[in-house]
Amino acid sequence: METLPTREPHRSATVQLVPLKKEDNTMSDIKTKFINDPEQITPELLEGYTLAYADQVKLAGENIVVRTHPKDESKVAIVTLGGSGHEPALSGFVGEGMLDCSVVGDIFAAPGAQRLFQALQLMKREAGILLVVLNHSGDIMSANMACQLAERAGIKVKQIVTHDDISAGIDANTDDRRGLAGCVPLYKIVGAAAEEGKSLDELIEIGERYNNQVATLAVAMHSCTHPQNGATITDLPEGIMEIGMGQHGEGGGGQKPLVSADDTAAEMVDLLCQQLKPKAGDKMMLIINGVGATTHMELNIIFRKAYKELEARGLQVVVSRIQEILTVQEQAGFQMIMAILDEDHIDYLKNKLSDAPYWTTIGK
Repeated sequence: METLPTREPHRSATVQLVPLKKEDNTMSDIKTKFINDPEQITPELLEGYTLAYADQVKLAGENIVVRTHPKDESKVAIVTLGGSGHEPALSGFVGEGMLDCSVVGDIFAAPGAQRLFQALQLMKREAGILLVVLNHSGDIMSANMACQLAERAGIKVKQIVTHDDISAGIDANTDDRRGLAGCVPLYKIVGAAAEEGKSLDELIEIGERYNNQVATLAVAMHSCTHPQNGATITDLPEGIMEIGMGQHGEGGGGQKPLVSADDTAAEMVDLLCQQLKPKAGDKMMLIINGVGATTHMELNIIFRKAYKELEARGLQVVVSRIQEILTVQEQAGFQMIMAILDEDHIDYLKNKLSDAPYWTTIGK
């Protein structure tokens, strides 16, 4: 009987791991993330990001990300703001056909009004600026203060506030609904419309129509930690999930035992449809956004059931995506984003070019 030849071990490949002595470890209290100085996370991640995608994005000031090749100043600029720690959101969507500028705060914190005002000064143009703001108290405060400063400086700027999270309750007041990952398709829609030369008022109308027809619901099943101090953001025991949890660990609809992918997807589709009230024949967007630790294997299985649930209701999914768009560190779970789309929204999402590092559409 033949046997496989015995091979000598490849000794040169042996690597010995030498544990750090406590005195060598200046970050002994942070052992779970590949970072350096916790206070430098945001500038370092933005430096790395802009170095990696230098053909598309660059830094134009402290924590201000802009397009490397800006569009003509005769067209409205699209600007957004938000804290870091949710990568690729929001700066991952700066690029042709999407955002012109992203103003970044520290981990999970809105940037200050002065930094946002600086960005508005950089983007100043006769056509004006559309500022997209996610409905979180810090973001709203900074946006309102910066817009007041901009008005005094003669800068033309108008806001759209996103409020797609439905965890506050079906038909809850929009002021009580947080902004989640539903903002990203909005960047694509208004970004494409701006490239066409639509006016600021036209962009507001196009964007608000989408804004009023989109809903997002999140589910979490594993807690995450704050990368600067190691604090646990949420406390979810093993085998427990929470539908409706916010992207900073805000409470949702209560904790309960984890159920199957099909049962979870069906429950979430039902809640989103209660909010949106689609009619048979409506054209829909369905996006599953992974928030960090949930595998694409799981996300695909979730999408499968959600798609079939919509199909069974006589709804047509015409725009779809499975991606990590807005993450929450190592939290496990996902956001289900659903929208009823008008024909112009479909055209902007599917047929118009976009060239941002984390959202590319070839266009027609």
